[in-house]
Amino acid sequence: MTGLSTLAPGGFIAKQFELVRELAPGARRVAVLTNPTNDVARLRYAEEGPQAAASLGMQIQMLEVREPAEIAPAIEMAARQGAEVLYVPGDPLFHAPPDRIPPVANRARLPSVFLSREVVEAGGLLSYGPDFIDMYRRAAGHADRILRGAKPSDLPVEQPTKYLLVVNLKTAKSIGFNVPRSLLSRADEVIE
Repeated sequence: MTGLSTLAPGGFIAKQFELVRELAPGARRVAVLTNPTNDVARLRYAEEGPQAAASLGMQIQMLEVREPAEIAPAIEMAARQGAEVLYVPGDPLFHAPPDRIPPVANRARLPSVFLSREVVEAGGLLSYGPDFIDMYRRAAGHADRILRGAKPSDLPVEQPTKYLLVVNLKTAKSIGFNVPRSLLSRADEVIE
């Protein structure tokens, strides 16, 4: 386990932007995919994203997409307009299937940051997000307690407690990008 694995959920988006800054210290322009039809993601990002990026000296280029066919043109346009990193917040449109965005970002030679490790396994550069397998195990424990007679209202609401940092060095090499050693040394998993 690394120091990143057990971060508290507060400031999660800010932590992701700190990783963007560490990944690409000279980057000033970050393209951010947003799905305006996902109110939860949109509102959560609106609270924290712009402030986090500005505090790190980064400009945000918002890429609104509502359906899969809009993703590639939006990323290609961002690259033409000078985006230096692609930040992809959690949204099923962006993460399922996991190989939807990485080929487009890699063709545009944009280092990409995701929520899900599966997207990094499919070719994304970096992910930082909850350990979903750990969350599923804990959910199974709740289900077991309910099946044994516990009232759902008596069970605590749980937040993720374990986060994973995953880096894909194969992708870094393919887009000609050097991942800082500081990130590699803290990564929970490095794909080579």
